[in-house]
Order: sequence, then structure tokens, then C-alpha cells
Amino acid sequence: MNNPAEGLNNAPRRAGTSGQPDVEPVAMRPAAVNASLTPSRPNGRRRRLVENSEYVGFLERTIRAAGRRIAAGDIEGLADLMRLSGELETAMQTAVTGLRQFGYSWSEVGRVAGMTKQSAHQRWSATGSEEAQ
Repeated sequence: MNNPAEGLNNAPRRAGTSGQPDVEPVAMRPAAVNASLTPSRPNGRRRRLVENSEYVGFLERTIRAAGRRIAAGDIEGLADLMRLSGELETAMQTAVTGLRQFGYSWSEVGRVAGMTKQSAHQRWSATGSEEAQ
């Protein structure tokens, strides 16, 4: 073989086609949850198992690194870092709104956030008219 690339693609080819490999479609299995293996929560609520703590740890390290980079002399980068503060507030509002819709009480939200249910309600209630539970 004079051409080094020759013979690298040994995929079967169909006669009379454009020379593209004959690729068989892959059968996709429908996603399903085995209910007998999935733990249930009180009131029928199910908790998705996700690695949120690892993801948040990554974000913490990234934000600290951004602060160190800006501290090394990037005055214009300070505005970018300050914008993250607003994004974090928006993310917390989104999270609390979702948790409330999922059925968590203000007491549960406040406990995890390290505040009273009244403080949690005051801070994150979208309308302010919702009763503190």
C-alpha cells in the first residue's frame, strides 16, 4: 500500500451506491424506570437522583478561580463577576419556585436554606400573597 490512509475504513459497502458504508440502524430501547427499584417519598413524591452537590462544588471552584483571575489585574472582569451575583439570585428563585410546585413547604425550604419559613417566604415568594405554610 502506497497510501497510508488506504485500508483504514474496512466498513462493508453496498454495491451500486455512492460508496458510503452500509450502516445498520441501532435499535433504541425506550427509557423506563423500574418502579420496584425506585425509592418513593412521602406523599408519592419521587426524588430524582442527581449529583447536585458535585455540580455545585464545581461551580464554587470556578467562581473562586474567576475571582483570583480578576484579582490579578483584570479590572473590567469585575463587572462580569458581579453579574454572577444576579444570576445566582435568579437561580435560587427558580429552584425555590420549582421546589414549591413540587410540593415542598416553606418550612422545608427555610430549614434547608438556614432560615425560618417566614423568612424564606418573604425572600422567595413570587407574589408575596402565598400563605406561609
